[in-house]
Amino acid sequence: MNNKEGNNKRGGSRPNSSRSNSNKPKPPMAKRAQGPKKEKPEVKAAKEAAEQKLKKQNQAPKRQKASDEIRLNKYISNSGVCSRRDADIYIQSGNVKVNGTVVTEMGYLVKINDVVNFDGVTLTPEKKEYILLNKPKNFTTAFDEGQEYRNVLELVRGATNAKIGAVGRMDKNTTGLLLFTNDTDMIRKFTLPNQKSSKIYQVSLDKNLKFEDLDKISKGLVLDGHRVSVEEISYIDNEPKSEVGLKLRTANVKVVRSIFESFEYNVLRIDRVSFAGLTKKNLPRGNWRFLTEQEIINLKNI
Repeated sequence: MNNKEGNNKRGGSRPNSSRSNSNKPKPPMAKRAQGPKKEKPEVKAAKEAAEQKLKKQNQAPKRQKASDEIRLNKYISNSGVCSRRDADIYIQSGNVKVNGTVVTEMGYLVKINDVVNFDGVTLTPEKKEYILLNKPKNFTTAFDEGQEYRNVLELVRGATNAKIGAVGRMDKNTTGLLLFTNDTDMIRKFTLPNQKSSKIYQVSLDKNLKFEDLDKISKGLVLDGHRVSVEEISYIDNEPKSEVGLKLRTANVKVVRSIFESFEYNVLRIDRVSFAGLTKKNLPRGNWRFLTEQEIINLKNI
């Protein structure tokens, strides 16, 4: 072998190899993303206890509630404008004043004679009461009929100390459902001429109601220049044709009487058996009961 050939072998380029060079340094692996380090339960509990202690230290000490005091949110709720939970939101928002000063403190105590202003309106602390009476005969809603007939308020005396009034009027001969409340908005709502709630009356006449007269009444009529719409009229099942069921929206019993008198029938008795969805079920004549929360909600949503 000559030297030139040997030199070419040593100095020539090395042939390419598909095998990787084991001596070449590998690139560093990317670090795996790690979540927040979990605290041990005992450490977490200690931190929460410390935070709670600090929170209590920063709070004003609670004073003993006096007998004539009430929480502000309850005062607002009793006035009927909203629930206690909603009242807390209004208080935190700075929309409530007590004696002219804005109050945002939760659990603030007020007295009955304090002046509470809610969103620009002065409230009264009296809780709204709703009482349903099954009125008997010889009691009237009027105060000007002399001493011969007693007032219906005698029948619900002792039910509440609130200044309640009857919703609508009833004469001495009219019986059935009569609602009492100190909620002036509801009284106004159910005494308006154009209201949405239905009332059902059972009417006793001095003679049988002719079918043609029943048909005319069902189509509505005009009384004293006002159109009266009748939702439904029918004979009472298993009763003489002088017993009639009448469904309409007015709470004015005089309208019921006038309907039949305009057809020359004498009305002997009117009994209101349904008022805005309320019935006489389990309510004997002369007895009363408080409305349930759901019944109050239903009346407000009409």
